[in-house]
Amino acid sequence: MQQPSAPQPPAPRKTTGRPPRISREEVVATARRIVDEEGVGKLTMRRLAAEIGSTPMALYHHVRNKEELLVLLLDDYAARTLRPTGLPADPRERVVAAATAIHRALAPCPWIVEVLTADDLMSTHALWFVEQIVDGLVGCGLPLDRAVQGYRAIWYYTAGEIVVRVTAARRRSGDDRPTYREQVFAGLDPEALPRLAEAAGHWDRLTAEDTYGDGLRALVDGLLGTA
Repeated sequence: MQQPSAPQPPAPRKTTGRPPRISREEVVATARRIVDEEGVGKLTMRRLAAEIGSTPMALYHHVRNKEELLVLLLDDYAARTLRPTGLPADPRERVVAAATAIHRALAPCPWIVEVLTADDLMSTHALWFVEQIVDGLVGCGLPLDRAVQGYRAIWYYTAGEIVVRVTAARRRSGDDRPTYREQVFAGLDPEALPRLAEAAGHWDRLTAEDTYGDGLRALVDGLLGTA
């Protein structure tokens, strides 16, 4: 007589389970890759979660929103590129050197400037350089409130120079057609606009030159009343 088979244990129930744990470092690294490759506009919490293989809710354990994520990106970038270093003892030269260091760090990574132009997002790793500019202006004789205003003027010049240059390069990329400016300058009336008409043929070359350093020194001289 055949013995009845032993009862089989019930099959385990399928459960959704928790998404894999993610680290803040992974969040920052993935976000950095997205903005480097596609720009800040393509960075969303949903897109970031999909790239990591997690859920937007899981990201909120590390960052509250996109703005906080951008602050983390700024701080990560500044920590890797803006390192406190020896600056000139002369306060005027210290201002120039600190601003130049910021410009040198930001110029290759224009997406950061697009974020920083919001003016309320600041990396703590960049504050050392801001301190050097403000302290240098105070050392040159400006009161603290004027020194802070001077720093803002220097920052606006620095950020604006990079944004304009990068935007122009993007506009020209892969497009050989004359720009609107080139079309306008080609038809300038030398009687009405003699200087612009004279410079029109050299405008591209002149405006493509890197004059940040000269402009920075002129700005600092003007802030200190020695232009």
